[in-house]
Amino acid sequence: MATILVVDDSAVDRIRVEKLLIKEGLQVQTAASGREALDFLKRQPADLVLTDMQMPEIDGLQLVEEIRSKHAAIPVILMTAHGSEEIAVEALQKGAASYVPKRNLARDLGETIASLLEVSRAGRNQQQLLQSLVSTESHFILDNDTALIPSLIGHLENNLKRMQLCDENGLIRVAVALREALINAIHHGNLEIDSEYREQSDQEFYDLIEERRQQEPYQDRRVHVYAKESHRDAVYVIRDEGPGFDPSSLPDPTDPSNLEKISGRGLLLIRTFMDEVHHNQIGNEITMVKRRDL
Repeated sequence: MATILVVDDSAVDRIRVEKLLIKEGLQVQTAASGREALDFLKRQPADLVLTDMQMPEIDGLQLVEEIRSKHAAIPVILMTAHGSEEIAVEALQKGAASYVPKRNLARDLGETIASLLEVSRAGRNQQQLLQSLVSTESHFILDNDTALIPSLIGHLENNLKRMQLCDENGLIRVAVALREALINAIHHGNLEIDSEYREQSDQEFYDLIEERRQQEPYQDRRVHVYAKESHRDAVYVIRDEGPGFDPSSLPDPTDPSNLEKISGRGLLLIRTFMDEVHHNQIGNEITMVKRRDL
């Protein structure tokens, strides 16, 4: 059973989050401050840290930096409140693996934690990798099945480890970016499902996914994944077979005012965690580059 460390100076919020996580079958530990959280991690490990942004003494941003420095393999999720958007963007840049707006905890927290635990375990459980490999190239063609994503990400994480491009925290962040891009390619590219559906109803959104996976022309479309890793950088190209879109129409995901919008969340994470990101002209292909950490 995974252990989640919840950090929040509000006792009411800690209890609320703890109840949500227990319902997800997770083991929960709590800390009332960033200092208390760091003391806890000295004594015993956690699989994931879930932290508030605004706290006295050590705030969420400082906690992210401390955890990345001393416990790089532990992913951190931010709980953001209205007014903390700019700090949250900075925290993502400093090492946080994802975020969930506090107003959306009941809806999004379980899925966000599950996806992060999935990608983080995929990397940890891989065998020891070769040190003498100079470069790797691979091309995958995926059905519209998100269940395939964790295994693919685990394979790509292995290649990053071989090339020693980044630390454990960096591996998790690259994995999150890859997952978001693959989900976008399947849901929004091949199946042509707008994010607005999820704003209205989670159930309708997922029902529509299953429906279109069985329908023409959606069911015959595939996602092409190209990866090339070297000791200098990793380049990922993900292309769907949908009609594409106008990339210039995308809202700026780095604008703090867009932080709580579902439609921009994935792109914000991708652009924050990758060093270079761009789309092709018709909008059905994204190229992401992760350069070697200095």
